[in-house]
Amino acid sequence: MSRRVVVTGVGLVTPLGTGVEKTWDGLCAGRSGITAISRWDASKHETRIAGEATDFKPEDWMDKKEAHRTDPYCQFALAATQMAVEQSGIADDSADRDRVGVIIGSGVGGLQTLERAHQTLIDKGPDRISAFFVTQMIINIAAGLVSIRHGFRGPHWSIVSACSTGAHAIGEAFKVIQRGDADAMVCGGAESTITPLSIAGFGAMRALSTRNENPADASRPFDKDRDGFVMGEGAGVLVIEALDRARARRAPILCEVAGYAANADAYHQTRPAPEGAGAAQCMALALKDARVNPDEVGYINAHGTSTPYNDASETTAIKTVFGDHAHDLAVSSTKSMTGHMLGAAGGAEAVICALAIQQGVLPPTINQQTRDPECDLDYVSNQAREAKVDVAMSNSFGFGGANAVLLFRRFYG
Repeated sequence: MSRRVVVTGVGLVTPLGTGVEKTWDGLCAGRSGITAISRWDASKHETRIAGEATDFKPEDWMDKKEAHRTDPYCQFALAATQMAVEQSGIADDSADRDRVGVIIGSGVGGLQTLERAHQTLIDKGPDRISAFFVTQMIINIAAGLVSIRHGFRGPHWSIVSACSTGAHAIGEAFKVIQRGDADAMVCGGAESTITPLSIAGFGAMRALSTRNENPADASRPFDKDRDGFVMGEGAGVLVIEALDRARARRAPILCEVAGYAANADAYHQTRPAPEGAGAAQCMALALKDARVNPDEVGYINAHGTSTPYNDASETTAIKTVFGDHAHDLAVSSTKSMTGHMLGAAGGAEAVICALAIQQGVLPPTINQQTRDPECDLDYVSNQAREAKVDVAMSNSFGFGGANAVLLFRRFYG
């Protein structure tokens, strides 16, 4: 039988605040983290809003020298990991660190570093490129820095699957522990892509909302008047470990990782497969992996990007998998408040599922104003809801047709 795996620590950096408590309080209050872009002049862009992690201060998590040598996405990852590690107590454990691994991914990596270096190359020439450019930019360096800082010498790599990155990282870490290749894993995703090039690129795809006059209302998953997603940034990191190890060291147990599945739409670069076929299959596979019946699931943290295609197809996929129970489920998209954190989204939303189970509160989908006939489920509209949920599902669907679904279960011992 596969080893049972539990969550013992979580960390968050989001547009709602740095730290789990700040983000959770914001979610439960139905507060939007979307504002006008403040870091650079966005006046020439069609989209001028985003979810910036405005209260994040690198010096709270590292010295100035390290901050100077790391891209913001790595800073987010290091901070969220520090939170998760401290909550779990794993850093204080004397057990073999060869058995603790790290899988932290990013959809894009050090884009801020890349854009700055390219401008330096144009303006000042190749001799002025920093010796730290490559290590600031590459996607696996966040996992590397976490491993180095904490001395975790177990399985270690990064995953890149666009918007599914964080969920894939957690799911693969779960399987590493199940098959006995490690006893504990630090896993999740980090992203910092609110840059001129990124906003211009996603804007050119017509993927972004242009509700610049009312930023807080812009991200509106499942609403009839949705017009695209809003870029967010941050990190979501979990410490997961084998149940026997967690019990032996009397670690706090937030919930159990119950199941995971990954598949591909094999359909289109950006659009989901018709009727959400790939997403439906992935949800069904995750239920099978967890040995959970559809009617046991009480909450789904939806991918819910606020784009016309995604929200309608995900709704159809949920109805395909859950049948009549789909209308008894609570479904919400916390991207309505955080924006779409790309490679960090799956990590942050996995943390949110764990908190929903532990706290007995379901975060809402805000900006639900005009009902869409194609989106007819219970989206926990506009206000958080108290509810005891034993099983929660987290959906992540990425460009290229990359799907990942995670299941979390209340821990009963």
